[in-house]
Amino acid sequence: MRRENSRGGSGDSRGGNRNRRDREGGEGGERGAAAALRRPFFRRRKSCPFTGPNAPKIDWKDVRTLSRQLSERGKIMPSRISAVSAPKQRELAQAVKRARFMALLPYAREAGEFA
Repeated sequence: MRRENSRGGSGDSRGGNRNRRDREGGEGGERGAAAALRRPFFRRRKSCPFTGPNAPKIDWKDVRTLSRQLSERGKIMPSRISAVSAPKQRELAQAVKRARFMALLPYAREAGEFA
């Protein structure tokens, strides 16, 4: 007895793009209008807090600025959450690592030691 492959073109109704079209509600022509109605608010694009004329300089000795970019567990926050640009994120990571090495910042915090 030969087994049919569920992914291939064996006539199986589980594969293909048919399910996506059903979820979106019909044919693809009305997709733009439906997407505009579903969007509840305009999401403003975040700007990097370390770029600009009055932006703070990233320095490994400035513990207050660096600690704002750490999570409660002591990890460096990702740039998609903190909105730091890629070059500044690399500079920030280097400064945090230097401050940790100089014992200004902890490598990790305990679960109950939130500051």
